[in-house]
This record gives sequence, C-alpha cells and structure tokens, in this order.
Amino acid sequence: MPEENEFNITVYAKTDVGLVRSGNEDSFLVLNLSTADTWTPETIKDDSPPPHLQRFNQGHYGSILAVTDGMGGALAGEVASRLAVESVRDRCLELQSSPEYSKFSFPERLRLAIELANLYIHYQSLSNSEYTGMGATFTAVGLKGRTAYFAQIGDSRAYVIRNGKVRQITKDQSLVGQLVAAGHITEEEAEQHTYKNVILQALGASPYINVAVDTMPLLDGDTLVLCSDGLSNKMKGEEIMEIVRHSESHKAGCEGLIRLANDRGGEDNITTLLARVEYGPQLRDDKESPTRPLDDNWGVESLERDPDLPYEVDVTLIDDEADAQER
Repeated sequence: MPEENEFNITVYAKTDVGLVRSGNEDSFLVLNLSTADTWTPETIKDDSPPPHLQRFNQGHYGSILAVTDGMGGALAGEVASRLAVESVRDRCLELQSSPEYSKFSFPERLRLAIELANLYIHYQSLSNSEYTGMGATFTAVGLKGRTAYFAQIGDSRAYVIRNGKVRQITKDQSLVGQLVAAGHITEEEAEQHTYKNVILQALGASPYINVAVDTMPLLDGDTLVLCSDGLSNKMKGEEIMEIVRHSESHKAGCEGLIRLANDRGGEDNITTLLARVEYGPQLRDDKESPTRPLDDNWGVESLERDPDLPYEVDVTLIDDEADAQER
C-alpha cells in the first residue's frame, strides 16, 4: 500500500541548441530524491533518457525538477548551468540525510541547496579567469506530499496546465518583468523591450541571492511545464498549453514546443520539461478531484525564508563539491 504522499509522475525533458548559437548553455534536472536517480543532459547517451525516470512512483522524499540557462563568455555559461544542476542535486541529497539540516522543511532545504549552489558557482567564477562573470538562471519545482514548491532565480519559467487552463506560476526576475509588475509597461510591450534580456538575479553573480519560493496544492492530472526563455520568448502560455494538450506524449510535446520555437527564429538555446502527476485510484478522492474549483490564484502562496535557516553552512559541503570536481 503506497504512502499517503506518494503518486506517479510522468516526465520528459529535452534541450536544443537552436538555430543560431554554436553551443548549448541550457541544462535541466530530474531527480528522484527517494532513490537519488538523476537525469540531466550529461547522464544520457544517444538521446536515450532513462525509462525509470520518465515514469516513476514518487516516494517519501519527493523529487526535484529544474531548468537552468547559463550565461558568460566562452564556455562559462555551459559550465554554470552544469554546475547548477549538479550542485543542487548533491546539496538536496546531503541536506535531507543530514541530522542537522533534515529538521528543516522540504522547501527550505530546496532553498538552501540553491543558495549553496550559488556560492559554489560564485567561488568558481572568482578562482578561474575563464569563468569570470559566469552565471545561470534556475527554475525548480520540488514535489512532495501532493504539494508543489516553486523556487526561482532569473527568468526561466514554470507553468501549470489544469482543466484546459494555463497559469505562469513563477515571476520573471528581470527588468521588464519588474516594469510589467509595476504597471509601467504591458506584457506585449515587454516582448519588444530593448532590455528584455536583462535579469535581476542569477546563480553565481554575487555571493548572496534571494530565492523566491512559492507553493501550491497539486491536483490529480496537473501538468507542469518548465522552460528556458528560448521557449517562452517565442510563444505565450496558451500556445504552450495547446501543443502539450494535443501531443500524444510528453516526448512529442517537448519536441513540438522546440520545433515551434525554432520555426520562429531559434536564436537562443531552448529547453523544456513536462511533468504530469497522477494519484491513482488508491490516492484519489473527492478533495483531490481535478475538477475541484479553486480560487483565481489556484492556491499559490509565497513562502518567506525560515528565520532559523542558516546563511552559513559547514564549509565542507562546498569543499567536498570542489574535491569531487577535481577528481
């Protein structure tokens, strides 16, 4: 008999260099925290994702899904996005097994893991001249106990598709995003704004960041869409939803989204991740019915940083990461 917080999750992720860039600075992460099984672009060969991570039963510890978009000269952006997914993965696994840090809630451990990844990328950019100025966006969804926790740095995005509607859950941490939120420009004007690519936060840019964390209840049948701006700059949420809804599989959905972004120019790298949650008959009840009405906010709430969560962590966490990279 499955635990109350278990459910099935179906996932597919794909990244594409686009039509203009010579290299791909995007990356993604699929992490089953109960088994430590990991799917990133570096863990697959011949474009053959691991079947056990395309559909799995999410257990006690939950899972992490993330998309990241690197930036920096030469190969620095590619390095930053790779370090982001590797460091967040390692920190999440370490924190949940640590007697000292496992006492903190799931979203706070995710927040801290991202903060530690930021420190590590920042230190690497200072210690290696080839990586000077490197950084990366990071949009993650932590899934646990029928709840989704969205963590945001930069302007990659997370959407939720539910009952024929789509909602952007994360807020772009960009200059134009701030102008739109303040009512100074419209979303249509933002799409053509001169400074639309200026972001306000990135992993590695400074030693301290403010990870925005939001939470919302999951309903049976919800589909999560994570993407880099190479996709979101080319289509609106409603277009994303229509392609996903009319695709025979998540794989076909990812490929369809990337194909449209390339058809519309493909000037940037393009990454998309699709995930659908299914409770199954043993876990489904009237309260979790996908037709249950919610308010216009879909139950989304912001989570302030736990005042007890430390800003300084045993430096061996970061030292161990550095040693692993050297080996």
